[in-house]
Amino acid sequence: MRIGELAAATGVSARSLRHYEQAGLIDSERAANGYRVYDAGAVTRVGNIRMLVEAGLTVDDVRVFLPCLDGDMLARGVSEGFVRVARERLAVIERRIASQVAVRDRLSAALDSAGLG
Repeated sequence: MRIGELAAATGVSARSLRHYEQAGLIDSERAANGYRVYDAGAVTRVGNIRMLVEAGLTVDDVRVFLPCLDGDMLARGVSEGFVRVARERLAVIERRIASQVAVRDRLSAALDSAGLG
């Protein structure tokens, strides 16, 4: 299937698919006309990548799961690798939230001190 068909089948943009391919998460062949051609298994793989990315993991995080991306990841149960990566990503997100809250509080305090709060 071509990239547009894979995008339609998975709900992932063609741009994201090219990004996944560049990151080594999916593979394609090139047709004689230069178009990317994906096998039917790419639908499952992209669905799993999408699920992990929507859960907050980065494309780099997803690389840890390459051996599992072609099957039903939910049926396999939670692996130690997933728990480790998920905890690391959660810690990063929590640090970012704390940083943004601190910025918000400083901005709010500046507005209050200027009598504009």
